[in-house]
Amino acid sequence: MKNLRDVAATPGRLTLGEAPEGFDALVLADLARARAEAGEGSVLHIARDDTRLAAMEEALAFFAPDIEVATFPAWDCLPYDRVSPNPEIVSRRMATLSRLAGRKDAGRPFVLLATVNAAVQRLPARGMIAASAWSAHVGNRIDLDDLSAYLVANGYARTGTVRERGEFAVRGGIVDIFPSGFEAPVRLDMFGDTLDAVRSFDPESQRTTATLSHVALVPASEIHLDAEVIRRFRAAYVAQFGAATDNDPLYEAVSEGRKHQGMEHWLP
Repeated sequence: MKNLRDVAATPGRLTLGEAPEGFDALVLADLARARAEAGEGSVLHIARDDTRLAAMEEALAFFAPDIEVATFPAWDCLPYDRVSPNPEIVSRRMATLSRLAGRKDAGRPFVLLATVNAAVQRLPARGMIAASAWSAHVGNRIDLDDLSAYLVANGYARTGTVRERGEFAVRGGIVDIFPSGFEAPVRLDMFGDTLDAVRSFDPESQRTTATLSHVALVPASEIHLDAEVIRRFRAAYVAQFGAATDNDPLYEAVSEGRKHQGMEHWLP
């Protein structure tokens, strides 16, 4: 019988079955290490539901802390629902997609955990995700109008006070953002057009919790509302449903490049 290192270096399909829950994490970890040694890249594990995904993530953290693990959950709503997916779930999805788009170290063991529902859902192109990254270090020059336009185009909602993921607020020379993949929002302090400081803060008390040297942003939505996307949506929408009326809030919002509840379900 071949060991996992031999199997990982052999092209073809590997089927493992009847591994007890808990022990399957050990098997998955060994397979990930073997594939990394063979230069075969990462391992995708598809769990049956969110409960099993969380259990596998916890087991891998316990049995294989040396292995890099990323999770990719499914949306928590039904197709063509009138509400958007939970912002925290979208944040985790976009953080993972951005992580995958920028990942280059094929020699390090890596496991991507997803569910059946997440695996069958169509996703933005890798190139779009990679091109949508934005970063700045303290001392860099930033155009606030350009930054605001980037945030709106990439799914961030402008609010008066930032409390949830995917929100941002601009007050004079201060920009608050709750980026995808972050545990806490960040505050950009501007001195003129120069980034003077970056701080994380508590969304409840609005008090500073840490000082950072830089900030890296990724999209907060799987929809990138640039001019070409809006043009294609308008044309396809009219072709499917006829001329839009004045009381069509979805068509109006997308046409203006604004976020609208449930708009993610219209990606097809």
